[in-house]
Amino acid sequence: MFRFHKPMDIITLFHKAASPASMRVAAVLRQASAAASEADSRRPEFKLEVTEEAPTADQFHTILAYAGTAHIPSIIKGATTEKDALKKFQENVGSFERPVVVDWNNGKVHAGDSESEILKMLGALPKEA
Repeated sequence: MFRFHKPMDIITLFHKAASPASMRVAAVLRQASAAASEADSRRPEFKLEVTEEAPTADQFHTILAYAGTAHIPSIIKGATTEKDALKKFQENVGSFERPVVVDWNNGKVHAGDSESEILKMLGALPKEA
């Protein structure tokens, strides 16, 4: 019998090195990645990508879809709707607020530096924590 192994999830941190919040998120993600590689981890291993580049247009559309309307203001400064966010992003990619963590395989996004929320998103903490 053949067993197919699920590929590792890809987690991307859209990072800003000059931001203390972004530096904290990078540290949390690196620790979670190291912990996930341990045999007794609750969270399967994942591939962590840290980039200071802005998302591509396609990535940005996906991020907005994952985040939902309620979280748009935390992703694009001054935006309240998806249309408004797209316009602001096209005019100035600098309006993209960092840090933003994206779990591409599971369709999840977190903007900001809440360690507990990031760990919950990754499945590294119980849901009720």
